Parts: sequence; structure tokens; C-alpha cells
Amino acid sequence: MKSKVQLAIALSRLKSFAKPDVKLEQYPTDSEIAADVLWHAGMQGHIEGKRIADFGCGTGILGIGALLLGAKHVFFVEKDASAITTLAENLASLEIEEGFTIVPEDIANFDEEVDMVIQNPPFGTRDEHIDRFFLGKAFSVADIVYSFHKTSTKTFVESFAKDNGFDVKERLDFAFPLKQTQSFHTKKIQRIEVSCFYLMKT
Repeated sequence: MKSKVQLAIALSRLKSFAKPDVKLEQYPTDSEIAADVLWHAGMQGHIEGKRIADFGCGTGILGIGALLLGAKHVFFVEKDASAITTLAENLASLEIEEGFTIVPEDIANFDEEVDMVIQNPPFGTRDEHIDRFFLGKAFSVADIVYSFHKTSTKTFVESFAKDNGFDVKERLDFAFPLKQTQSFHTKKIQRIEVSCFYLMKT
């Protein structure tokens, strides 16, 4: 990938969730936002040649983006079988045949040490404190973490990171688009304030 624009275009062509599971808070990560965060991480030297885990990877947009930017190996960790099927289709569509492992399990069972975790975890609106669990697990396997959270929870993220020996190095803020994927959604697209926190072990 020679530019962030090229990366965003490639990611925009990937398939999203066939039937999003509301209980798992399966909302697709916008391709331009994904490209923005991945390009930023790449410029910091956190992707090329690195071992990366994409926690709760869904259909794989973040991990696939990392592979396109030269990651040595990506672990796609996802427990939902339908999402894994789409993930495999997305990898095949880009003719990516090596440099990755699909881990069809809950992130609790993942114990590989990696250079970086990148994740867009559930925000905890359906399963309270699930965001805390994802962060804690990420901190246990990597020294660098990029993690999406509602901007309104920034105080929690900063405090939890500090308690676990991590600093918030940067915060990238976005108007995150949530598309109308559930029957109770009243708008075609609703934008919410979401931040990607770049965290590093102290």
C-alpha cells in the first residue's frame, strides 16, 4: 500500500457482517477510519514486520489492513462462526494465503505474545464491562495496543491503562458511523463520538 487512500479503498471492498449479532455488538469498522488508524500505527513502526493480534476481529478489516501494510503475522481472534466465514472470504478475495492464523475462540483463550494488539471491542452497551475485559487481555499479551472506545469513556481508559502499567500516548477522535443494521435503528447512519487510544507499556 503506497498511500492511506489506497488502503482505505482496499478495505472498503471487504465484506461486512452478513447478520450482525446485536448481543455481540457487531458493528462494522468504517474503512476510512480503519485506514487512518492503521496508517498512523504503520508510521510509528508498529506494523511492518510485527506480530499482531486483532481481538474480536469480526470480518477482519483491521487485521487484513495490517497484513496489507506488511505485518509479519496476524492472529485473527473471533468466536463468532459467521464472522469467521466472512473473514475467510475476505482473505481469499485479496489472495492472502499466508502470514495469518484464524483463532476461532474467545479472546480469553488467546495466550500468544505479540508486538501489538489492535481491536474495536464491544463498547459494553450489551455486556457491561466487556470493554474492560478486552483491554485487560490486550495488556497481558502486548506492549502496544490500539483500541477503540466511546470517547465519553476516556477517563476510564486512561485510569485503567495507568493501573495496568500503560500510558495513553495518543488519542485519535472520530465521528464513527453506525449503519442501520438492526430493526430498532431509526436512522440509516448514526454517528457517535469514538476514539482510538494508542497505548504503550511504561
